[in-house]
Amino acid sequence: MFGLVGLLVALLIVYLIFRFLKNPMYLIANSIMGIVIFVILNLFGVGIPINLFSVGIVAIGGIPGVILVVLIHFLGLGF
Repeated sequence: MFGLVGLLVALLIVYLIFRFLKNPMYLIANSIMGIVIFVILNLFGVGIPINLFSVGIVAIGGIPGVILVVLIHFLGLGF
């Protein structure tokens, strides 16, 4: 069961990467908006450490990357 779920998640990730790479301006804009949102969240006191790992996730993931980093931080799984 977990193997099937893992396969579906992997296929979804491959599809999203392919879709983003078709239009690189969307990827660049999403990354810039993600970094800006991440910095604004930290200015308002969310308290997520700004390090190479967190900025890397946000730069690659954009807005979904910000959501992922915030969830990881508030669940106490990292950072």
